[in-house]
Amino acid sequence: MAASPYCPDCSRLIGICVLLGALWEIRAEHILYSVPEELENGSFVGNIAKDLGLEPRQLAERGVRIVSRGRTQLFALNPLSGSLVTAGRIDREELCDRSPKCVVNLEILLEDKVKIFGVEVEIIDINDNAPNFGAEQREIKVAENENPGTRFPLPEAFDPDIGINSLQGYQLSSNGHFSLDVQSGADGIKYPELVLERALDREEEAVHHLVLTAFDGGDRVHSGTTRIHVTLVDANDNAPVFTQPEYHVSVRENVPVGSRLLTVKATDPDEGANGEVTYSFRKVRDKISQLFQLNSLTGDITILGDLDYEDSGFYDIDVEAHDGPGLRARSKILVTILDVNDNAPEVTVTSLTSSIQETSSPGTVIALFNVHDSDSGENGLVTCSIPDNLPFTLEKTFGNYHRLLTHRTLDREEVSEYNITVTATDHGTPPLSTETHISLNVADVNDNPPAFPQASYLAYIPENNPRGASIFSVTAHDPDSNENSRVTYSLAGDTLQGAPLSSYVSINSATGVLYALRSFDYEQVRDLQLLVTASDSGDPPLSSNVSLSIFVLDQNDNTPEILYPALPTDGSTGVELAPRSAEPGYLVTKVVAVDRDSGQNAWLSYRLLKASDPGLFAVGLHTGEVRTARALLDRDALKQSLVVAVQDHGQPPLSATVTLTVAVADSIPDVLADLGSLKPSADPDDSSLTLYLVVAVAAVSCVFLAFVIALLALRLRRWHMSRLLQASGSRLASVPASHFVGVDGVRAFLQTYSHEVSLTADSRRSHVIFPQPNYADTLISQESCEKSGPLLISQDLLERKGEPSLQQQAPPNTDWRFSQAQRPGTSGSQNGDETGTWPNNQFDTEMLQAMILASASEAADGSSTLGGGAGTMGLSARYGPQFTLQHVPDYRQNVYIPGSNATLTNAAGKRDGKAPAGGNGNKKKSGKKEKK
Repeated sequence: MAASPYCPDCSRLIGICVLLGALWEIRAEHILYSVPEELENGSFVGNIAKDLGLEPRQLAERGVRIVSRGRTQLFALNPLSGSLVTAGRIDREELCDRSPKCVVNLEILLEDKVKIFGVEVEIIDINDNAPNFGAEQREIKVAENENPGTRFPLPEAFDPDIGINSLQGYQLSSNGHFSLDVQSGADGIKYPELVLERALDREEEAVHHLVLTAFDGGDRVHSGTTRIHVTLVDANDNAPVFTQPEYHVSVRENVPVGSRLLTVKATDPDEGANGEVTYSFRKVRDKISQLFQLNSLTGDITILGDLDYEDSGFYDIDVEAHDGPGLRARSKILVTILDVNDNAPEVTVTSLTSSIQETSSPGTVIALFNVHDSDSGENGLVTCSIPDNLPFTLEKTFGNYHRLLTHRTLDREEVSEYNITVTATDHGTPPLSTETHISLNVADVNDNPPAFPQASYLAYIPENNPRGASIFSVTAHDPDSNENSRVTYSLAGDTLQGAPLSSYVSINSATGVLYALRSFDYEQVRDLQLLVTASDSGDPPLSSNVSLSIFVLDQNDNTPEILYPALPTDGSTGVELAPRSAEPGYLVTKVVAVDRDSGQNAWLSYRLLKASDPGLFAVGLHTGEVRTARALLDRDALKQSLVVAVQDHGQPPLSATVTLTVAVADSIPDVLADLGSLKPSADPDDSSLTLYLVVAVAAVSCVFLAFVIALLALRLRRWHMSRLLQASGSRLASVPASHFVGVDGVRAFLQTYSHEVSLTADSRRSHVIFPQPNYADTLISQESCEKSGPLLISQDLLERKGEPSLQQQAPPNTDWRFSQAQRPGTSGSQNGDETGTWPNNQFDTEMLQAMILASASEAADGSSTLGGGAGTMGLSARYGPQFTLQHVPDYRQNVYIPGSNATLTNAAGKRDGKAPAGGNGNKKKSGKKEKK
């Protein structure tokens, strides 16, 4: 009894539980989620595991997955958290366009119970798009006689968002003539209109510039603007009118591009420009402008792009018509797309081998690919095939997967590359097919060495080539492929003249071009023998060799070299002798020259370039012999200068010159007399330079000579003090005077200095005399050496040298004097006295000194006297019997012994018993004078 009041409540509670259980089962089979658009990949959508009554780990165990219909999946399952997440970027406008509600349906499969759950995900719009007018500016033509209150349609802005995020209103920039009025249509679309507030005056202002702004109502307000140019024209009181307010048309999705969809028509009762109607799209979107095109004059709408039912099955197009002044009319076109079999199969290559060795066995897998067709039914069934003439076959595996296999062994030498075309064809009407091209390279085995086209090569290079010049190029071919056919070139190691060949030439390992590393000289290297090796890059590498001979071509790069006459090194000029009795054709000398070049470059020719007397001498063209061209005459000058040029036959020819000096004389005395006039021609600049050098050498010589004299005097004084002062006078008297007198420093063809050292026996004091340098060698005759008179002078005599009697010298012997006509050379030609002075020409003096010294050496040897014979002066043995004293004056009259009044006499005079004039008187003088 006590429990009965509660029974109605329990029944009601049980009923509610049963109802909730039924609702839960219904909700479990149909799940609803909502997610805003533009979320990042992996964003949370809903806890699908909780809604299914499962734990997250049970999703994988029970095979929970999303059933795919072949379209792009926007959502995915997270097996860790058991939630439904986004699989990519979601754009509501792309999915649902302007639909008020955008819902994406999913099917969740529970495999263990084989049960399907429906999931609806509502895509919530966000304000991610700003209103867009489609054009930055719009021109409106208004008649100037329009009455206030007239309305002009303005371009509408389009905002793909919906609800509060869509277009909310318009604003117009301030203007005294116009205002903005926004009208709302039956479909809720707002149409802005320009309202004329007061009368216009075209002459006052022809154009009005306005700015129309459209804004939406999102959380963050977006806006878009367009410029309105209002142009005032004459009156136009009728706007165009479409024949239909809306146009409906259906078209198959496979309609060809360029097909006419329909034609819109609008009429204007005005005439002229005011009645000419033009058409244009309103609120043009990118998708509409890519698919449809409107002819602005005829109103024809044509297909511009491929239509796809799977992409969009319906299109809403707004068009407008406006006349010349700018009055507009609006209309709408509704296009429905009809589905057809327009999807060709799609082939997706999963695995591909691009290269296979030619030794691979049959059945090798080349590619694995998947075939898919978006159509359904018969249109979705696909068959694959390849050409029958290829050594490959197709094998179907799991599902729509196929394998491409080799059918037999491949041979790269027959075919090195295959282009395999896999054709996938569906069963639709008409059938559609897709071709996929697979390229397969047959890998090569390195079994062919590089080969040269020739067994050997010859190359030529001119000498004096620039360093780095290209010499030759060799090329080897390898029939293999890839690395097996890549040929590298090298030179075999060898040496040439002790240096490696790599220092002479190098080869580009990639191109086979040989380069010269140095400038070749034909006179040093005439040819090079090389061994070029070509190697491929296979494993193992194969190689072959070829011989290359490089010949250096001679060029005319060496001037002729004159061997004779050799160029002097002391600045003097070589002299050739030609007797005056020489007949025409007499060989005077021969110019000998060589050229280091070869061939024509070494052929030499000689010619007389310049001569003192051009007609006197001739030069052999090929022999270089200098011969007399005519007989020599007395009027011909003694000195003849010839400039001979030696030239080769190269291109361009090179030449060298040599200067010859020919002395014309019948006898040697004539040569000695006039030889001093032969001087080498010198440049004025060289003369001045020589003068400076001579002055410098003379100064240094003087300083050195003074030092030597001082040192010698000191040494003699010490020697005299230590040795001779202790000797007795009788012992010194018994020694011949000639033992104390000597001549030092005589040198042929050079200036001679005489140094005397005199010692006195009675005074026990020494005296050293250094006479001034002269141009003669002092000789002491045998006769003077035998005299017992003292030859020494003491310092007491020097103290009294101021007396006149001591300053006078005994007159020379007149027996040796010659007349003016008997004097040879420049000495005889000078105007002077008849005393037979010493020659004042240095060259004559040096020649004479040599002859006198030669005669003196003969006399000292006892083989002959100072004169080798009567009137020969001892020169016949050297210069021939025709060289007698009748041609050469006797200069011995100018040779005297310091400290003695005796002079040298010729041997003939002694034999004749003639005493030298003035000599006896001098012998009777006092002892002190005799010392002088």
